[in-house]
Amino acid sequence: MSSNRLHETGDAQRPPRASGLGSPPARPPRASRPSPLRLVVLGVITLLLVCVFVALGTWQVHRRAWKLELIERVNTRVHAPPSAAPGRAQWPTVNAADDEYRHVSLTGTYAFDKDTLVQAVTDLGGGYWVLTPLRTADGGEVLVNRGFVPPGWKESVPPAPSGDVTVTGLLRMSETGGGFLRKNAPAENLWYSRDVAAIATARGLSNVAPYFVDADAAPGARASLPRLPNGDGEASTGRAPALDYPVGGLTVVQFPNNHMSYLLTWYALAIMSAVAGGFVIRLELRNRCRDD
Repeated sequence: MSSNRLHETGDAQRPPRASGLGSPPARPPRASRPSPLRLVVLGVITLLLVCVFVALGTWQVHRRAWKLELIERVNTRVHAPPSAAPGRAQWPTVNAADDEYRHVSLTGTYAFDKDTLVQAVTDLGGGYWVLTPLRTADGGEVLVNRGFVPPGWKESVPPAPSGDVTVTGLLRMSETGGGFLRKNAPAENLWYSRDVAAIATARGLSNVAPYFVDADAAPGARASLPRLPNGDGEASTGRAPALDYPVGGLTVVQFPNNHMSYLLTWYALAIMSAVAGGFVIRLELRNRCRDD
């Protein structure tokens, strides 16, 4: 009996054998198969991105063509022989698209007591534009930008010539409001833009053209002047000759043309979107086939 009890006790103390030792290991749970809806959504998003980027790139193609045409048109106007400036009867039809930067000429008499100084930054440094009304034979008044003077000449601007004069220059449209972050203050005689209507009101002018004229450089004037080191008209050798001021012909005709870089960027994004979307969709399809 004791031996049987010992045998039973040994069996009781022996750990049970694990069942199923000869069966294969359990397979890990399968990854969820990509649903057809998911593939459709990925395809739609990819197609949408490609279409948007291609549309933006194509828009920049048209913008670039328009800008090149504008530059060519303006260059033609600037370098054309001067034609008569629009008279009073034509003022209602003057517009930027058809008239700005036209090379024009006009004859009249300066109202030399109605100068307006407008702050300017030019190739010669900071200073002022000198705008003077020119009264024409048809009773109109056209503001003429006679040119640039440095700050030191603010209180001693050379007067406009007397008698009948003929002025040639570039027709410019009014610059309303003021400059960047600074508004014109007529009451304080502070001007940051060539706002024709505001200047006319401040100077009591009643028949003013809706444009102004940037005068060409005076015949015989120096083509360029050195930048004065202190910006007030004083150079190391003394004051620059008064005959040089106001300096005309300083109009900068420049149009930013970055459309090529923009269109290349949009088209590159379209290609990248197509490649990335195709890669993700292909990966999803490969996983689906592997699961099958």
